Amino acid sequence: MAQSTRKHGFLHREHEGNADIHYEGNAMHRLLRYLKPHRKTLFLCLILVLITTALDLYRPILIGNAIDSYITGSFAPGEQAEMRFAGVLRAAGVYLLLLVVLFICHRFQYLFMQGTGQKIIYGVRQDLFAHVESLTMRFFDLTPVGKIVTRLTNDVESINDVFANILVRLFQNVIKIVGLAVIMLRLNVRMALFSFVLLPLVAVLTILSRTLSRRAFQVTRTRLTALNTYLSEHLSGMRIIQLFHQEKRKMDEFRQNNEQLYKAGFREMMVNALFRPGIYFTSVLALVIVILAGSASVLENVISIGTLYIFLQYISSFFQPIQELAEQFSTLQSAIASAEKIFTLLDEKPLITDPETPVHPDRIHGKIEFDHVWFAYQGEDWVLRDVSFVIEPGEKVAFVGATGAGKSSILNLIGRYYDIQKGSIRLDGVDIRDMSREQIRAAIGQVQQDVFIFTGDIASNIRLLNEDLTDEVMVHAAEEVNAARFIDRLPMHYHQPVHERGATLSAGQRQLLSFARTLATDPSILILDEATANIDTETEQWIQEAVERLMRGRTTIMVAHRLSTIQHADKIMVMHHGKIRESGTHQELLDMNGIYKKLYQLQLA
Repeated sequence: MAQSTRKHGFLHREHEGNADIHYEGNAMHRLLRYLKPHRKTLFLCLILVLITTALDLYRPILIGNAIDSYITGSFAPGEQAEMRFAGVLRAAGVYLLLLVVLFICHRFQYLFMQGTGQKIIYGVRQDLFAHVESLTMRFFDLTPVGKIVTRLTNDVESINDVFANILVRLFQNVIKIVGLAVIMLRLNVRMALFSFVLLPLVAVLTILSRTLSRRAFQVTRTRLTALNTYLSEHLSGMRIIQLFHQEKRKMDEFRQNNEQLYKAGFREMMVNALFRPGIYFTSVLALVIVILAGSASVLENVISIGTLYIFLQYISSFFQPIQELAEQFSTLQSAIASAEKIFTLLDEKPLITDPETPVHPDRIHGKIEFDHVWFAYQGEDWVLRDVSFVIEPGEKVAFVGATGAGKSSILNLIGRYYDIQKGSIRLDGVDIRDMSREQIRAAIGQVQQDVFIFTGDIASNIRLLNEDLTDEVMVHAAEEVNAARFIDRLPMHYHQPVHERGATLSAGQRQLLSFARTLATDPSILILDEATANIDTETEQWIQEAVERLMRGRTTIMVAHRLSTIQHADKIMVMHHGKIRESGTHQELLDMNGIYKKLYQLQLA
């Protein structure tokens, strides 16, 4: 790939991480694609819906016919009571059978759709997390953690009801409304028209509700994301908040975010509060109209009492699915708003991709070459400027310099967490852009100043879910880096529970654990990014010994502000304003009487 193309691709996606970009596609159409693997289950549910709807429509007809035939009908004096009672019993038996069949159909329909919904949501969440893992560091630089958590939890859960309930119930209510209208027209056109006289008002209410609810749900989802982002950041930084006595100010900020979400939720509630009573009031008016018109028709012998009963039941049932449709549409609007945010995240393109046919060396020996490398995180604000150097396999090289000189950027580029704009980086003579990121990172073991410890136990934090690491390899790695010295003191040893971020462990113990997890993977290249900065007195000697053992036989790159910790390096490179200004051993650099000597004397002072 040409350098110009790489540069263009990098700059073209500078907006990566901005998950608030408006989604341009059809979120509902894309959402329905997840139903394709479950077509048979969906088809079966639709058949069950048709059966239950037909039975629901038949129930009032059954009762109305019974009224006309066995209650208001004419019988001979001798057989009147007996035949009426027998007819009522038959109608009751058929009605009971209908209820049993309805129960069975509803039960299976619920189980099928709930199961399908859970499977789909499981798949969506898996796809979303896998996609987030594939995104580059630039995305996480720009995107708050709380926003990503909201996408994976609240937003995914919001679309669950679409697959589990809404789609089938929408179909059911549409079929029911059409069925009711057809049957009423067949029974009596005049009565049916009286029943439909308020439908234009219902249509206006529905359209108005649709417009208002969509806007309200979008605002609510955005406010919820903002609140979750705020909580994620400030709960993680609670120690700093309390240290600097910022509780009151942060409480005020939280109150503002909470109030914005409250107002958004209140607007959403007001939309429903206007529409639902409006539909209910319309249904009552329609019922009054049917009673008045129907009573007059009965008195005129135009329709029977049983037919009037059927119309009264149907008019009550007619507005219920309309109201449910509106409520389901509100839920659907919320789901679509969440789906738009989910698909916006899924459409994020990683800045870095593997080649279609990556070069795959049998083993990486650890030769690293930077050839006229230029790098910027954004635009042309260059962090590295025309950097060139060669690190031979097994060599120990240290980078020093002031903050912002570009030391940590070099480490990130070696693991290809970012891509360069100009030049090339080669690993054992192969451009790292022609290799897979998996192989590059598998060959690199990195120990940082801030060690992240996951909730679990000691063993899981060394293995990091790599089941290929046997207990023997794990224990050997811990012993080699002196981590076993404190692990063996723990009550449950390697199964000792640890909490989030390793709060129950000292800084030195967390660092020893990171050494053990790095050694367990047996990397060819070792990167130590201020790895010995946070050392407590108890474990200082252990850590120094662990570092020496880790570096044996490996290409080692170190970044340290304390120059005393890197004096043993084979080569020290001095960074200044994104360039390598000096290079040599500790003594050679002192003899140059340049930047390194000034840094060294400053630390001695």
